[in-house]
This record gives sequence, C-alpha cells and structure tokens, in this order.
Amino acid sequence: MDTQRMEAVIEAILFAKGTAVEESEIARVLEMEPDEAKEVIEHFAEKWNSELHGTSVIRLEDSYQMCTRKEFYPELISLELHPRKPRLTDVQMETLSVIAYKQPVTKAEIERIRGVNSDHAVNKLIEYHLVAELGRAKQPGRPILFGTTEDFLRAFGVASRTSLPEISVEMAENFKNEAEQEVCI
Repeated sequence: MDTQRMEAVIEAILFAKGTAVEESEIARVLEMEPDEAKEVIEHFAEKWNSELHGTSVIRLEDSYQMCTRKEFYPELISLELHPRKPRLTDVQMETLSVIAYKQPVTKAEIERIRGVNSDHAVNKLIEYHLVAELGRAKQPGRPILFGTTEDFLRAFGVASRTSLPEISVEMAENFKNEAEQEVCI
C-alpha cells in the first residue's frame, strides 16, 4: 500500500471512530509492524495538523484521535445556540390543529377526524415537543390522551390553550366543503 493510501486509511479510521484509536489497531488494519505504522501515523498527523482543516489529529498516550480545532469553537457554539427548527408538514399541521382544538384527545379520535392513520404525525409532534401525553382516557383500553405543550404555545405565540383563535361556523363549513372536495378528487 502506498503512503498516500495509508494516510487516507488512517484519516478514515480516525474520522469514523470518533474516539481515540490505538496505534496497534491502526497497525493491524494497515497490516504493518507497530513501529512502522507509528511513523506513518505521526507523519500523517504532522502533515494534517500543518494544513488548515476543521479538525486536528492529537496523540493520547499510545492512541490517536481526530478532534475539532479549538479555534473553531466559537462557530460551533454559535451553531448549537441557534439550532435549525424543524418545519412542519401539512399533515403535521393538520394533526396539531386537531390536537390543539380537541385536547385532550386520543389517537383514535384524531384519526376519526382526519380520516387517516396519524401515528407518524403524532410521533413527530411529540419529538418536536409540541405535543405530549396527558394521561389515559377512562374508556375501554385506556387509550393515551394527547395535548399541546408550553413549547407549542411559545412557537405559535398563544398565551394559553383557551386563547386559541375561534373558528366561526362559516369557516368550519368552508373547511368541511374543502375536505369533502379533496375526498372526491
């Protein structure tokens, strides 16, 4: 194996592992004697660290690890302080609307209103912390009751569940007609 390929293998190992990898383990993968492998690893680390990369290769006793360079910590911190918020799909918005207006509501009630299986949408809304389990219904099977969370109120700028906008009779009739047209298509 030529030097360039060996260094690429070392890079792949350190990147993929994400933790410290012992020299002996790298030597085994490269099918080399430990002393020879150590020279190749050190040459790779020196070369890697002399170039501008987002990571550096550090030595920890008889192991090596690829780590983020300290000079990039401010950018990484900025990334973590401003995580990308998930965008809700139409299905998730529809499911969230049913939960918000009918809460506490069971999954069976959500599916009856929507007319389709809502497992995935409900699970995603729980994952996004917009919906939570509120307890169990006092009916056969004791199904889980779902409702909105404080994160939901913050995300949608609503002070409380009781201050959700009211749906007028005319709006409800329009929604019903739209839904019936969708079913007919």
